Amino acid sequence: MKKSDFYYDLPEELIAQTPIEPRNASRLMVLSKQSGSVTHTSFLNLFDFLRSGDLLVLNDTKVLPARIFGKRTDTGSEVEFVLLKRKNDTDWECIAGPGKKAKVGHSFEFSKDLKGKVIDVLPDGNRILSFEFEGEFYALLNEVGNMPLPHYIKAELKNKDRYQTVYSKELGSAAAPTAGLHFTKEMLLELEEKGIKIAYVTLHVGLGTFRPVKVDNILEHKMHSEHYHIPQKTADLINQTKKAGGRVICVGTTSCRTVESAADENGMLCETSGDTEIFIYPGYKFKCLDALITNFHLPESTLIMLVSALAGYENTMNAYKTAVEEKYRFFSFGDAMFITD
Repeated sequence: MKKSDFYYDLPEELIAQTPIEPRNASRLMVLSKQSGSVTHTSFLNLFDFLRSGDLLVLNDTKVLPARIFGKRTDTGSEVEFVLLKRKNDTDWECIAGPGKKAKVGHSFEFSKDLKGKVIDVLPDGNRILSFEFEGEFYALLNEVGNMPLPHYIKAELKNKDRYQTVYSKELGSAAAPTAGLHFTKEMLLELEEKGIKIAYVTLHVGLGTFRPVKVDNILEHKMHSEHYHIPQKTADLINQTKKAGGRVICVGTTSCRTVESAADENGMLCETSGDTEIFIYPGYKFKCLDALITNFHLPESTLIMLVSALAGYENTMNAYKTAVEEKYRFFSFGDAMFITD
C-alpha cells in the first residue's frame, strides 16, 4: 500500500488545541470492525459498549517535562532541547534546536542547579547531553521543563497534568499515550465495580510517534524504537481473559503495540521487557488485542495505518470522513474512537 492511501483532508479548525473539561466529556465514535457501522456517543457512555469479563489494558507511562531551554555559557545563546531517552545517570539523547548552536563541547545552563554539556552528535542529528546537577534530577527537570506538546498544538498548556493520564506512574515518555487522557479516576473505579478488569503495561512513547512517513511505499518505512515492560500481574490477567473468552481492549496504540510485540502466536504473555519497532499496517494478524480505544490520528501516519489494520481500510477511511463531517476534535486533545466487534 502507498502512504497516499491513508490521506484524508482535515480542516485546521478541527485540530483540538486545548483539553476538554471534564476529561470524559469528549465525544466517542464507536466503529464496528465487522460491519463498518458508526455510532456517535459520549466517552461517558463507554460502559454501554463493554461487557463483563472485558479487560482494559492501559499504558501507565508518565510524560517528562522534557522540553527545556538552556543558555550557552560562552555566548548566552538560547537553545531548546527535548529529552528523548535516558542513557545513564547523567546522559540523555535529545533533540536540539538550533543544532548549529549545540555542537560537541558546548556547555549550557538551565538553572543554577542544572547544567549540561553536549558530548556527542549522533548520525541522525540527535545530541547526547551530559548533565551536572545539585539535587534530584527529576525535581530539577520539573522546575525548568515544559511538556513536549506536538507541533500541531499552538495553544499554551496551563496545567501540565492535563497532558498526563490520571494513572501515569512510570517516568520516561516524550509524549502522552493520549487515548488514556479521556479517563477520570472516578470512571476507572466505576468500570471496575461493574466487572471490567484493568491492567497496566508501560511503553515510553518517543517523539518518533509524530514523525511522518516519508516513503511512498509503506513497507519501506522504518519504525522508531520504544522501550516497554509488561509485569507478571498484567500477563496473568491477559492470559486469563483470553482463556475465558473475554476481550482484551487496549487503550491507545502504545498499549496495542506493547502487547502485540510480546504475545506468542496464541496471544499469551509472560512478564517481559524490551524494545519494540513493531509496525502494524493492513494485513497484520492481531495475536492478542480484540478491540481498541484510540484518538483520531494524523493523515498518512503509522497510527492511522494501525487502525486500518484492525478496523479494515475502507471502514477506517469512511469513519474518518464521517468524523470530519460531524466535526469531531482531532489528535492529542481530541475525541475518541472505540473499534469493536
